[in-house]
Amino acid sequence: MLNPTSLSTKQLKTGVRYIIIYILLILLALFMMGPFLWLLSVSLMPGRNVFSSPPAILPTFIDFDNYVQVWQFMSFPRYISNTVIITALGVVFNILLSSLTAYPLAVFHFKGRNIVFTLLIATMIIPSSTAMIVHYLTIQAFHLGNSFLGVVLPAAVSVFNIFLMRQTFLGVPSDIRDSGKMDGASELRIFWQLVLPLVKPGIAVIGLLEVMAFWNNFLWPIVVLEDPGKYPLAAALTYLNGQFSYNFGWIAAGTMVSVTPIIVVFLFTQRYYMEGIAGAIKG
Repeated sequence: MLNPTSLSTKQLKTGVRYIIIYILLILLALFMMGPFLWLLSVSLMPGRNVFSSPPAILPTFIDFDNYVQVWQFMSFPRYISNTVIITALGVVFNILLSSLTAYPLAVFHFKGRNIVFTLLIATMIIPSSTAMIVHYLTIQAFHLGNSFLGVVLPAAVSVFNIFLMRQTFLGVPSDIRDSGKMDGASELRIFWQLVLPLVKPGIAVIGLLEVMAFWNNFLWPIVVLEDPGKYPLAAALTYLNGQFSYNFGWIAAGTMVSVTPIIVVFLFTQRYYMEGIAGAIKG
């Protein structure tokens, strides 16, 4: 029979350990969120003297003048619409091309399949910045400069997405394809109607990653787009930074407007994100 005193002592030690762990995790979360929270605080500070001595971390009172003024100063609806178009094209291209490339590498048994996959994975060691000149020359050769397609096509598919989808397809039971073949379905119909609905978590992972990548992309659009009116939001904020650098509150407010959609998208898709990562690792 268990001693009630030893049992309560054990529960007390377990409770203290959990409290310490949760305190450390909360402190770590606050440390990681520190820059974001400070930026949010600065965006709500009235006036321009943000870097006073000592620096003001918390606003004396909440004021949305920075948001109103920067919204009036910049054409946010136009830049947001540009960003939505670029992001939507990028996400659609990545999901379709990654799925169509990964599917035969996962389910078809053809000669040289492993070699092709190894060569694809090997390209991941090449820094993306080294390909920027090649991408620029290619886009100009196809007369796609100063266009949204010129921004999207160089990143329309990535090796990581192909790897992720291949691992996800490997987790799909082969009986699914066999049942489709017995019903006389074509391979494209099997892929579209039977297999693709089973890998929604993997698609959600790609969608979330590419939404963040295209939404926050600023260097490549500046290189390709000659018309600043076609800039996405991140590039527009960087391009106009020098025009209102005297007012860091405006910069903070514009940045908060830019990152808010990413936070919302992540909150709604984090469950699929975890399922997709777990499925890819398992596969």
